[in-house]
Amino acid sequence: MLGKISTLRAVEKNRVVAVIRGKDYNEIFKIVKGVIEGGINIIEITFTIPNADMVIEKLCEAFKHETSVLIGAGTVLDSETARIAILRGAKFIVSPYFNEDSAKLCNRYGIPYMAGAMTIKEVVKAMEYGVDIVKLFPGSAYGPSIIKDIKGPLPQAQIMPTGGVSIENVDTWITNGAVAVGIGSVLNNAYNSGGQAEVTEVARRFIKKLNNIKS
Repeated sequence: MLGKISTLRAVEKNRVVAVIRGKDYNEIFKIVKGVIEGGINIIEITFTIPNADMVIEKLCEAFKHETSVLIGAGTVLDSETARIAILRGAKFIVSPYFNEDSAKLCNRYGIPYMAGAMTIKEVVKAMEYGVDIVKLFPGSAYGPSIIKDIKGPLPQAQIMPTGGVSIENVDTWITNGAVAVGIGSVLNNAYNSGGQAEVTEVARRFIKKLNNIKS
């Protein structure tokens, strides 16, 4: 079983989390398959999806032999939902805001909790409760320059913006200090316009842009 530290390192290595929404398991499976074929291996299944816990369980089973693929749960609003997701196989929990009970539960079971924050005060509070990666949400409210502003007084903060991240600016988010980024609507839009193949192409473009940062 993958441990908390290994999960966090995988997120930091891949540097992009695919936030997946859809109407049913069949659609979600195609989007997830397209994302993975495009090189993105960190998958967040949101609890806005009907029967999201069952979707997580089925995806964990479907990709159990893909050792680099991690399935997590997103839009988790409380500790009860977090526990259900963990029992279904979620390797990480993501929330649009910080929830103390969810933080305690995830710490108890050794599962990374990525809580949302918008202010320095919220970032600090999340870190005090053991949040290893803080989700800056919505990133569209700020832009990439906010990462440097946060890391000025908090250089140890690990920030993952979600919302407002595009192929055009993903490299700027990372070079400004983001540990990873979350992308969602761009993937769903790709599926709606061109199906699984278009999702794969968009994912590849993100990975290519990120790989260019390394070089």
